[in-house]
Amino acid sequence: MTVPNTSMLRPLYKAAQVRELDRRTIAGGIDGFALMQRAASSAWHSFRSRWPQARSISVLCGSGNNGGDGHVLAALAMQSGLKVQRITLKPVEELSGDAARAAELATSAGVGCEDWHAGIELSGEVIVDALLGTGLTGEVEGRFKRAIETINAAGQPVLAIDTPSGLVVDTGAVPGIAVKATCTVTFIGDKVGLHTGDAPAYTGEIDFRPLGVKAQAYFDIPPTAWRLDDSLLAEAFAPRLRTNHKGDMGHVLVMGGAPGFGGAALLACQAAARLGAGKVSLATAPEHIAASLVRCPEVMAHSVRGGAEAAELPSNADVLVVGPGLGQAAWGQAVLQSALQSDTPLVVDADGLNLLARQWPEVRRDNWILTPHPGEAARLLNCSVADIQSDRPAAAQALQRARGGVVILKGAGSLIAGPSGLVVCPYGNPGMASGGMGDVLSGMLGALIAQRGEVEFSAWLGAMVHALAADRAAEEEGERGLLASDLASYARKLINP
Repeated sequence: MTVPNTSMLRPLYKAAQVRELDRRTIAGGIDGFALMQRAASSAWHSFRSRWPQARSISVLCGSGNNGGDGHVLAALAMQSGLKVQRITLKPVEELSGDAARAAELATSAGVGCEDWHAGIELSGEVIVDALLGTGLTGEVEGRFKRAIETINAAGQPVLAIDTPSGLVVDTGAVPGIAVKATCTVTFIGDKVGLHTGDAPAYTGEIDFRPLGVKAQAYFDIPPTAWRLDDSLLAEAFAPRLRTNHKGDMGHVLVMGGAPGFGGAALLACQAAARLGAGKVSLATAPEHIAASLVRCPEVMAHSVRGGAEAAELPSNADVLVVGPGLGQAAWGQAVLQSALQSDTPLVVDADGLNLLARQWPEVRRDNWILTPHPGEAARLLNCSVADIQSDRPAAAQALQRARGGVVILKGAGSLIAGPSGLVVCPYGNPGMASGGMGDVLSGMLGALIAQRGEVEFSAWLGAMVHALAADRAAEEEGERGLLASDLASYARKLINP
């Protein structure tokens, strides 16, 4: 399998890696307090760019360096003429190290300080969360939990420093409660857990600030993951040659649509055609043939009653899409078995995944894409959905190691795990919470593999085009009522820049 180039993607790190980058920067001659001041200054500029008219601010500071960032930001706000409410969850006289220096700086700047207490009222037009930072690994408790509850209940915009307090920055999970930020300004290295799992409901806009850390500090710290960027589309979808014909654009065979479940396979076929596949065929139950001709006459529909008829078709295709409307009864089992017996690249979705988990637990391939949602991933890994969601990056990588090829773990911040590593798709919206979205994705993936002849980069592009098409549709017509069939036309526009 060809490994795509990650150089155009933003690297993402775990908290321990960023702490090491921080340590190296300090060891290289930058005082730790000076680095804290850089962070606070960056957070202040982020604040001012978003709320230029704000005249008051409430800053809640924890006991560590994240709290220190908050103390310095409070000083900057006071020096700029804002009314500043500074609240600390640990008395300033008990602070140590750079956090103590930061608190003293704020005091010297004339910023008052209140110790946290139950019932405290936050008076600022904007609230700054500088409570916990990136060190959290479990559920928030005690006064920090109550402080987060107060922030969330205040009804004001929130700037979170480095990460919303309560979010586990390595996984994207929120074990209990977390700050719901309007914007998160994060430093030195962007963090993988800010972009997946529960995180999109808490981070708001993410503003990454590298703080001037030199490139050599990163050279032997491989990123944990990379973040997709829509700038890849222009590179990936160059104009076609004037001499191209349909034979050059690949042949997708969609295998699905068990008796009574024909719609999903038709959605996949239409998506494959709209994403530029030269030919699209459908292997489906006989009763769905007439509907397929009406819905999408460009698709070559084949009536399949069982395994013998299904086995004749894969040899003519460049890629097989197996699973939409497949079912788990005898018909679906026979169709999937015929696909697994072929060497043709596969995209496996829906009941294809459930059958793999149940009947083919040991099968692995290098030339397939598996597209589970958390429930399907849990069945494939023989664990609970809660286990998957508690550490989505680890789950995606575990599934890829077990099954080979490429795995797209769907959900907010979809994760693509493949030979080149872990990639996060930061696009998409809640309007995609409707039936058929996965079927459309599988068709898009099939079309891209058919045209490109490789799997992993097609997975990146397919996940991104699918999510961006949903974003475009939601921007124009709203999230509620977004249908899977709406995406194909928007996707077509994205791949014809």
